[in-house]
Amino acid sequence: MLYNSYIFCFLFLPIVLCAYYLLNKYEKYNLSLALLFFASIIFYSYDNIRYVVLLMGSIIINWFISCLLSQSRNIFYLIIGIGINIAIIFHFKYFNFFIDNLNKLFQFEFSFRKILLPLGISFITFQQISYIVDSYRGETKEYSFLEYAAFISFFPQLIAGPIVLHKEIIPQFKDYRKKLFCHESFAKGVYFFSIGLFKKVIIADTLNKAVAWGWGNFEQITSLEIIIIMLSYTFQIYFDFSGYSEMALGIGKMFNFDIPMNFDCPYKSCSIIEFWKKWHITLTRFLREYVYFPLGGSLKGKVWTCLNVMIVFFLSGLWHGANWTFVLWGVMHGIAQIFNRFFDVKWEKCNQVFRWLVTFSFINIMWLFFRADSIGQAWELLIRVIKMETLTISEDLYKCFVLPEIKWLVGCVTPMEKLIEKINGFYMWVTLLMVFGICLNETNIKEKKFYPNILTAIKCSWLLIWSIISFSGVSVFLYFNF
Repeated sequence: MLYNSYIFCFLFLPIVLCAYYLLNKYEKYNLSLALLFFASIIFYSYDNIRYVVLLMGSIIINWFISCLLSQSRNIFYLIIGIGINIAIIFHFKYFNFFIDNLNKLFQFEFSFRKILLPLGISFITFQQISYIVDSYRGETKEYSFLEYAAFISFFPQLIAGPIVLHKEIIPQFKDYRKKLFCHESFAKGVYFFSIGLFKKVIIADTLNKAVAWGWGNFEQITSLEIIIIMLSYTFQIYFDFSGYSEMALGIGKMFNFDIPMNFDCPYKSCSIIEFWKKWHITLTRFLREYVYFPLGGSLKGKVWTCLNVMIVFFLSGLWHGANWTFVLWGVMHGIAQIFNRFFDVKWEKCNQVFRWLVTFSFINIMWLFFRADSIGQAWELLIRVIKMETLTISEDLYKCFVLPEIKWLVGCVTPMEKLIEKINGFYMWVTLLMVFGICLNETNIKEKKFYPNILTAIKCSWLLIWSIISFSGVSVFLYFNF
């Protein structure tokens, strides 16, 4: 089920919210938690009922292993638990990728399987692994099966994160104060949700039209069009994913739960190290706490530190998808991290604008590889940009940025309409400048000042109404694929 759908906004979410607070009002606390669990199952299985079998099976198996680990800190159980989770994600996400590479490398003729990739499998797997590792550490003894199942399946963060830890969510399930309806928390949740929905529906989906056009005309696009499409994807993936994360945080607030922030204005970063402290924060945290630190972190000297960094970013790239483009993207970010570490003092002495420009340019180029169907395709596009042979822009690309409601509004002002007609690509340049300005001037969602007044209500209403009337077709979130 999509957040940006009528059934979610007008049926699913209102019903679950009302039923949850009604049960809590009559002190049916276990029933209210069970409601969240079953509502999450319905949410997850809405598009494909077969997802439920995998989710429930995974929850039961991991709960059983975590119980064994809580009773006996036997590393054998931990290895089995991690192995099962890796086997599940390997089968659904990487099996055909593995077979394809075996065939190419050794001239085998193994056949592919028709495997449907379950939504959010990567997020669910990492969350389960973190739980069984914490069980091995003796940190999860007091939880019940229902609390664990509700924690793993909690629908605001189920499909595309944030990757939450048990110590962040389950204690809130146990806190009776959190079960009471809080007007301020609910209002703030609606505010966060409206911002996230606007980011996704109005900004990210508009940019998606340009990106889709670019990849659909891969062989014909000019050097300048490649730059515009590359920038469009850079902004699209941010507004799409941060929009989802802010909607998740907002829905959590509506239930009076605090979900961790996943983005902190990453495109303001002046180094790759800073970027990864601000981009997909919960993934970075998972890799740091459950991979980097257990490997020794930076405590074993520079060589081992570099190796550990490369392992972490190799896994980060592979986690995103079964394609060498993702692996290269992760490896290049790992190399950039290492360079950043070695030359950190000298880098900090450079001009801030220069540091930002280099960092932002590197991020853009890496997103090109991330989005490309193959490494060869990304190189071809990059070479065409470097050559700068053609600087024309197609009228079809201009049209991708035109929103009907904005065009209608402008059409109501005759002098403005005539002026815009004289400027080629007016809507495109305004859109890119607008999103660029937002990225450089916004504050993260938790630092935004919230004033529960008439102006805030008008702003929320405007964002929600514009977003909801713009729902069209199936507009999935980019990170549903990961």
